[in-house]
Amino acid sequence: MSEYKHGSMDTKVQEKTFDGFLRLVSWGAGISIGVLIFLALANG
Repeated sequence: MSEYKHGSMDTKVQEKTFDGFLRLVSWGAGISIGVLIFLALANG
């Protein structure tokens, strides 16, 4: 087993994936809120 050195891991791929995930969640939440507002106005 190799010896681990703290702070030596490259996390650029994980950071890029997490940024994409946050962007996806933000878009999904915005679209969901927009649909709910539309439904509330249409059924008003």
